[in-house]
Amino acid sequence: MSDTSTAPYYQTDFPTEEFNTRRDRVLEQIGSESVAVLQGASLTGGFDLFRQTNELYYLCGVEVPHVYLVIDGRNGKSCLYLPPRDPKNEKSEGASLSADDVDLLRSLTGVDNVSPLADLAGDLSDATTIYTPHSPAEMLQMCQDMLRHRNGAIAGDPNHRQSSREDDFIALLTRYAPGAEIRDLSPVLNDLRVIKSPLEVGMMRRAGRLTALAVTEAMRSTQPGLMEYHLGAVADYVYRAGGAWGGGYRPIVACGKNIWNAHYYRNNCELVDGELVIVDYAPDVGCYTSDIGRIWPVGGTYSPLQRELYGFIVEYHKVLLQTIRPGEMASAIMLEAAAKMKPIIESWEFSKPIYRDAARRTLDFQGHLSHGVGMAVHDVGDYTAEVLRPGVVFALDPQMWVPEEQLYIRVEDTVAVTEDGVENFTELAPLELDDVERVMTEEGMLQSFPPEVE
Repeated sequence: MSDTSTAPYYQTDFPTEEFNTRRDRVLEQIGSESVAVLQGASLTGGFDLFRQTNELYYLCGVEVPHVYLVIDGRNGKSCLYLPPRDPKNEKSEGASLSADDVDLLRSLTGVDNVSPLADLAGDLSDATTIYTPHSPAEMLQMCQDMLRHRNGAIAGDPNHRQSSREDDFIALLTRYAPGAEIRDLSPVLNDLRVIKSPLEVGMMRRAGRLTALAVTEAMRSTQPGLMEYHLGAVADYVYRAGGAWGGGYRPIVACGKNIWNAHYYRNNCELVDGELVIVDYAPDVGCYTSDIGRIWPVGGTYSPLQRELYGFIVEYHKVLLQTIRPGEMASAIMLEAAAKMKPIIESWEFSKPIYRDAARRTLDFQGHLSHGVGMAVHDVGDYTAEVLRPGVVFALDPQMWVPEEQLYIRVEDTVAVTEDGVENFTELAPLELDDVERVMTEEGMLQSFPPEVE
């Protein structure tokens, strides 16, 4: 297959050199006597756009189902295993990579060899140590914490005895290579994904810009009487029009008391004048996503109380942004920012003692540099175990709880540590309260929506 314009069957965001570097780093970690084996995603059986697992995409970029990748430490080479060509399916859906495309796959991915699926078992038969991911594979809108929650729910269901795809594959490998030691590749991949390459940072910059544009358009479109899901639909339009697959995770659009549930997802309540609404939603751009959180008034103007509480968290957010830099532990950054915030808390005009108490407790919370962001919104790897380094990307998400009144206030951006500070990928979304109110006076997509429906 020489015509690469017939179908979008292979990514164009990363060059061969990027994947070669990633596979070489795996080789360094597994050693010269081991083999790493990864399985890609399978067909779902639905009319959906195929989305590769993050693990396999990270190492070769191949976007077709039922692909396997072997990285062999014994000879320093890598091999892709693909199904044979399916002419009937190609006639219906267009060209797709297959085991027949040896030269093309080598040139696209940089792998040394390409083989049919049937060769995998024999090629692994003499392996003595095999690394394969034990953690559940991330696909569209998936991250490890949610997958572990799913697996826990399945394990707790006495009527559901389904083994995981990973466990089944591990059992298969023990049959392919009797006596081989099976080790977990997930920690290796997780550590590699903590530091984003310049090209990954560029991809996440694109995702962050789209995220900010979508949230800003949602602000413009907000009006009493709409439903929460209308703002999610605005974001979906911006994401798809901007070239994204769609959402990188399910949209959080919560109005009023719904904000108290941090991962509220039903999005089926009316936007009520006088209430606040939060939007937390980002796209999947080239298998990378972002994260954001903005709170604004449904009626377009913050009340004095809303300004008091949200304004404080915005101030804290700005102090954290000014404090982040490489060479420091995340915990040290939060302690330094807390010291800067203590006099601000004491001088801030809180209307109730419980609000000042909540602000003080906020400084004790250690989760404001919240979680890594990358191919998953809650990305793998622990960036807090070492000093912050350029290429670390995380959600900056200062949060405050007032349990007496079930108030939850937060503001979130996705930021990357740079050589001399921090880059805010989502800074185009208005942060200052006056800027939010100004944007909400502009005409949005849903000014004349929804239409009358009988």
